[in-house]
Amino acid sequence: MKKLLLQFLAILIIFYATWFALNSIDWMHIFNVEQTTKKTEEKLGDFYWDLLNKTESEIQSVEVVSKIDSLLDRICLKNNIDRNKIKFHLLKKDEVNAYALPNNYLIVYSGLIDECENEAELCGVLSHEIAHMEKHHVMKKLGKEVGLAVLISMTAGNGNAEVAKRTLKLLSSTAYDRNLESEADITAADFLMKANIDPEAFANFLFRLSKLNGNIPKEVFWISTHPDSEERSVKIIQHIKDKVIHKDSILSIEQWNSLKQEVNFK
Repeated sequence: MKKLLLQFLAILIIFYATWFALNSIDWMHIFNVEQTTKKTEEKLGDFYWDLLNKTESEIQSVEVVSKIDSLLDRICLKNNIDRNKIKFHLLKKDEVNAYALPNNYLIVYSGLIDECENEAELCGVLSHEIAHMEKHHVMKKLGKEVGLAVLISMTAGNGNAEVAKRTLKLLSSTAYDRNLESEADITAADFLMKANIDPEAFANFLFRLSKLNGNIPKEVFWISTHPDSEERSVKIIQHIKDKVIHKDSILSIEQWNSLKQEVNFK
């Protein structure tokens, strides 16, 4: 009995010693997983933007882009986000849509600006997409839906064009899971409050478009790919309830109206 007990103790000691030793090893460093993922993300972002750049028309007018830049600058400055890392591109397209690509590419369609009733609504959508970036949701979504091996293969030039187009469509026209969307909503509301932008406007935007019910035009991608918009609107209102919110304008009314007109003529 004593011998068995000693053998059991010896096995237990060996087990815990081995477990401790294995957990002390930086496997991520040894296999370069983190570095590989980062490099893959960088290559993917450039790869996807190259696809879009070849097929879509970008609005590069200084009069237009500078106004949106001023909104992004405020959001980033007040939330300690490096504005320089965000690669903003405005595409001439009637669809109401905006989405984040890997490596901090922020894609906005002119149709979104046309749909927003004020700068705070637009800032809400921009903040939501920046939240996806800051929370690393983009690569989480791609990793879950596609797999890291496929993504690495694409960036190495081994993936075919159809796979690339399908994965790009995954980011531009399909929803994140509910938990990621909720996290992006609440993070966006916090970003807005810190930037002295009214987060209720973002909630109103979601609610207003949700009232289209089942008659959502296919062009309104940002709502059709972000389901449960009414419920999400309510959660934002609950989150900001009883909080002191300072509201400052970034663009003048004239500048905002000018922006909406300009995106329709560029």
